[in-house]
Amino acid sequence: MIKLMLVDDHAVLRDGLKNILEMEEGIEVVGEAISGKEAIDKAGILLPDVILMDINIPDLNGIEVTKWIKRAQPFIKILILTMYDHDEYFMSAIREGADGYLLKDAPSQHVVDAIYSVTKGQSVIHPSMTKKFLSFQQPSQPQTEAKGALTEREKEVLLCLVQGMNNKEIGEALFISDKTVKIHVSKIFKKLEVKSRSQVVIYAVQNQLVPLP
Repeated sequence: MIKLMLVDDHAVLRDGLKNILEMEEGIEVVGEAISGKEAIDKAGILLPDVILMDINIPDLNGIEVTKWIKRAQPFIKILILTMYDHDEYFMSAIREGADGYLLKDAPSQHVVDAIYSVTKGQSVIHPSMTKKFLSFQQPSQPQTEAKGALTEREKEVLLCLVQGMNNKEIGEALFISDKTVKIHVSKIFKKLEVKSRSQVVIYAVQNQLVPLP
């Protein structure tokens, strides 16, 4: 059972999400918070598996709360659910350790699927944010070397990660087993010194390790 906490100061949205999520047999809503400070306090007490976090909340915004919670309880997965599709919010949230970034126009099933995904160690980025981020070119910056040199196969896997593929899809695209994909992903994380797929996307694009459209 996935223990989930909701952080949003809009009661109608919070109640709507709670009703949807409690219909899932594998998810239990164990707590709610309407402000940043309350979210930090309750996260330390309830120790949820996943926090569904809004950005625009009183006291401390969701990005600041993410930073505080990830420092104290790094095992808690934080999934940002916001109306903001600004690059700076997205980048800041991922840098502070968010495991996913969804927009509030996402279908409810996408939110449910994202919760299951982050508990499995995967990261989730709203499709429009991924496309927007990948289209942001930085021609003035020269290509930099990775922290650890990637093999050609690892570069292929990295490109698939940036394109938002899961392990099964990567395996099918590259004609390799899921187990082999996991090994490559683990090596990529270690070489690039990242902890999530979202961080992989940012590092790869910022350092021009994958071709941009």
